Amino acid sequence: MRSQRTAFPGVVGTGVSAMGTLGGVSLRTPVSTPSTSDPNWWRQAVVYQVYPRSFADTNADGLGDVVGITSRVPYLASLGVDAIWLSPFFPSPLADGGYDVADYRDVDPRLGTLDDLDELLRTAHAHDIRVIVDVVPNHTSDQHAWFRAALAAGPGSPERARYVFRSGSGADGSLPPSDWVSNFGGSAWTRVPDGQWYLHLFAPEQPDLDWTNESVRQDFEHTLRFWSDRGVDGFRVDVAHGLAKDLSVPYRPSNEHELPLDGSDPLYDRDEVHGIFRTWRDVLDEYDPPRAAIAEAWAPAPRRVLYARPDELGQAFNFDLLEAPFDAAAFHDLIEQNLAMAAQSGASSTWVLSNHDVVRHATRYGLPLGTDTDAWLMTDGTSPVLDRALGLRRARAATMLLLALPGSTYVYQGEELGLHEAAAIPREQLQDPKWLRSGHTVKGRDGCRVPIPWATSGPSFGFGDARPFLPQPVDFGAESVAAQDGDADSTLSLYRAALATRRHLQQGESLTWLDAPAGVVAFARHDGWRSVTNFGDAPVPLPAGTVLLASGPLGVAELPGATTVWLGPAGSSSTE
Repeated sequence: MRSQRTAFPGVVGTGVSAMGTLGGVSLRTPVSTPSTSDPNWWRQAVVYQVYPRSFADTNADGLGDVVGITSRVPYLASLGVDAIWLSPFFPSPLADGGYDVADYRDVDPRLGTLDDLDELLRTAHAHDIRVIVDVVPNHTSDQHAWFRAALAAGPGSPERARYVFRSGSGADGSLPPSDWVSNFGGSAWTRVPDGQWYLHLFAPEQPDLDWTNESVRQDFEHTLRFWSDRGVDGFRVDVAHGLAKDLSVPYRPSNEHELPLDGSDPLYDRDEVHGIFRTWRDVLDEYDPPRAAIAEAWAPAPRRVLYARPDELGQAFNFDLLEAPFDAAAFHDLIEQNLAMAAQSGASSTWVLSNHDVVRHATRYGLPLGTDTDAWLMTDGTSPVLDRALGLRRARAATMLLLALPGSTYVYQGEELGLHEAAAIPREQLQDPKWLRSGHTVKGRDGCRVPIPWATSGPSFGFGDARPFLPQPVDFGAESVAAQDGDADSTLSLYRAALATRRHLQQGESLTWLDAPAGVVAFARHDGWRSVTNFGDAPVPLPAGTVLLASGPLGVAELPGATTVWLGPAGSSSTE
């Protein structure tokens, strides 16, 4: 969190929509539209996640900005992505990296303006790249005008009814209403001067909204229309499983990471949440094409599929492989399960290995199996020792496997460069609320949010002309875009080749498993092209067929360990 807090005058409800509907189709002309209008673009898309403050800084203040993202759209087009997902760019005091929103219908002035955002949409759409924005409905910033009004209005007021305010427990109400714990550590309740307590499942600066309140529901529908009217193509829904809560007394215990399968937890994945998203789908379907949406729902797999139903959000993140070890059996089983669930919901599956909340997968795969990454970060990445080369080789192999699967794949900025976690950020420069709320025992997520390197040298390796808001590793230049561009063996070149090959080959939403040796995952896709991944250490025989692409050097008739190869039928042309 920054040392200075900024009060934001914005309020949910400030945006003005000129949208009307006729037969369910928007009558407002959006700021821009993609050059193609396939309503099912999201089913097989490669989506690139941009963390705006860490992507490109054009005004030398150390923070990435919207103009910086626009300047890099040609790079994203050359990479071959179908869409970009923008993590929050809204006005925010940055108590939680922008996920504490002070105004849902504006751009943080440190990052740009609405005009800048419109220009980003136009530029992306001109390159046939869709744009997905983050929407954060579980909580606002404590600097949001609604919450400031709630504090001023007092107990029992309509202003407080938008949030979850309750009286405390104990004889004098000086104890929290329940023993619920924040995701960032400590109590999930904070007391205000008049004696009431408010609920925050995350940081105290992120008070939870009460989604039984009709004004909250209506205003978020207005937010969806505000951005859809501007030409935004879809929404990523933060903490989608947390909106509905059972606040009846006595309060029952909750544990987000051991959720029941019957929707009975008081705080997460309750059945009532699906009514909210069915209403959202009605709004999203007012547009032609309908706006896409994807749920961040950390729910058990059998229930996560509910968020992806066509009358709700349509897709839900599959984090199973992100949490899996680099192991053939684990990957095989999780792929099979998630494809079955996607077929059940009518959605396509989503695949992801890294994002802004987890240690980068090139690093995870280079640590000994079972390593506690929080504990590893507390050693500044010194113990256990990271095998950087092995981690990167495995990351390249896993990425190629993901890109061969039916469904959509989400790529986190910098993974196309093979970036490792920045583990040695000095403690005095950490900004993640997990660091403070854990009593300085968990460093948090800053190591994957370090600004990415574009140039081999300079004050921020091409990120901008000022010292970045998070320090970069001193050797970042060797992993930069400039260092890898034109190097046929680089990770950047591999991603470009894989995305181009995938675009040519990807058809249908099914696969056929192939017999393979122990430690190998192999499957066939449309027209007989195959993906074969050797998860082991020793080489295995290379199957017959034309090599289309490989994640690393191949042996003579051998597939080395930690390597994926894509094969076409005999006689097909190679992309290498």
